Amino acid sequence: MQPGKLNSITDIEGIRVGNVTLNDGEIKTGVTAILPHGGNLFREKVMAASFVINGFGKSIGLIQIDEMGTIETPIILTNTLSVGTAFNGVVEYMLSNNDDIGNTTGTINPVVCECNDGYLNDIRKRKVEKSHVIDAIMNAEVEFEEGSVGAGTGMSCLGLKGGVGTSSRIIKLNGKDYILGSLVLSNFGVGEELLINGIKAGENIKSLLSRSDEEQDRGSIVMIIATDIPLSERQLKRVCKRAVVGLSRTGSFIGNGSGDIVIAFTTSNKVNHYAEKDIYEIKVLNDNKIDPVFKAVAETVEESILNSLICAEKTVGKDGHTKHSLKEYINHIHIDIW
Repeated sequence: MQPGKLNSITDIEGIRVGNVTLNDGEIKTGVTAILPHGGNLFREKVMAASFVINGFGKSIGLIQIDEMGTIETPIILTNTLSVGTAFNGVVEYMLSNNDDIGNTTGTINPVVCECNDGYLNDIRKRKVEKSHVIDAIMNAEVEFEEGSVGAGTGMSCLGLKGGVGTSSRIIKLNGKDYILGSLVLSNFGVGEELLINGIKAGENIKSLLSRSDEEQDRGSIVMIIATDIPLSERQLKRVCKRAVVGLSRTGSFIGNGSGDIVIAFTTSNKVNHYAEKDIYEIKVLNDNKIDPVFKAVAETVEESILNSLICAEKTVGKDGHTKHSLKEYINHIHIDIW
């Protein structure tokens, strides 16, 4: 399918992404923030759903997403032991921009997801601070770096250096171009399982990898899917489930110790926190026309993962642990990736 202009989740109007990277010696971590639109997210929520493929994870906010079908804060990605700090950072940001929260109206549901970067990062030092979370939100832009940045700074994936990756696809409906985009935080898999365009690339580079391929799949991946197609919460849940197709295409078998989390939202059908009408109208896609959306999910998740690998840089972290970039091994894979 045809990519969007930037081949990025930010091809969808209003979405922005920000990174704060902490890269100093044995500290290899950071924060990535996804803003679903440029307005006040609490007052104008986006319809959303989530899906847990394998639940070895410490995310915050998924219960309310599934119950209420909305997201009302930026989505924050970070390392496992910084989830609490990220929660506090989102709360501080939201309270500073909404005097009514916890005062004349209810509280908020921060959305925070994580992967464990402890192989490259000294995760026990917990270097992520509230200010880093707020900075990632405030610095969010349409164009952003991929690979070893933000929450992806210390991530490992399929025996290589993982991190942040994104891609998008154009979907034509009723003669109009819509966009579906994905952003991933990749930190999963065993090196020898790496697949690229259906080719068993991992087998070609197994002997070159810096860590034994006998290791178990103890990593994780967070997959954020966004679109401007009007979808219901039920349809967004179905969209989430198709992310597993793209994930498996890169070599994941979704191991016992892997946290595989998907969140999907649409920038259409915004939900007004202070809506006065008892009933309001929304548009939804005809289910019989949803297959191109499912295909786009599979393609963008697959490519986002590969982009996270090809954009990442060789990283030497805690205790000298090293992860190499996929681009270092292109000549050994013996296929034309692009």
